[in-house]
Amino acid sequence: MAAKWIETLTGSLEQKKQYKQYKARIAALPEPYGSVAKATERYLMYAGAITDGDTMMTMFGDFADLWERAAADETPVRDIVGEDPVEFAETFAAAYDAKQWIDKERARLNKAVADAEKGEQK
Repeated sequence: MAAKWIETLTGSLEQKKQYKQYKARIAALPEPYGSVAKATERYLMYAGAITDGDTMMTMFGDFADLWERAAADETPVRDIVGEDPVEFAETFAAAYDAKQWIDKERARLNKAVADAEKGEQK
């Protein structure tokens, strides 16, 4: 009962546990994989901005799998991210169809314009 109440305030405790495990996996990567994974993760946090915790944890789990496999196979970093690391990150995030914070702002902007338009028609 208390856990459900706490989760209502703070979010899913299971997702927090999964996130800590994910961060440990990324921290354990050898270089240069660790630094590139952390830089890409930072970009994903800002640009991806997925608001659904389950989708985000699935994405981060797959992200960690990708970098762990690349490190194990000694795949060159450039072979993973390609010539444009930004495009790689955005394509990676786009594969996870989820609501993003910008969706709320887009709806808010569209509503503001529609409301203003209604006011003009009076």
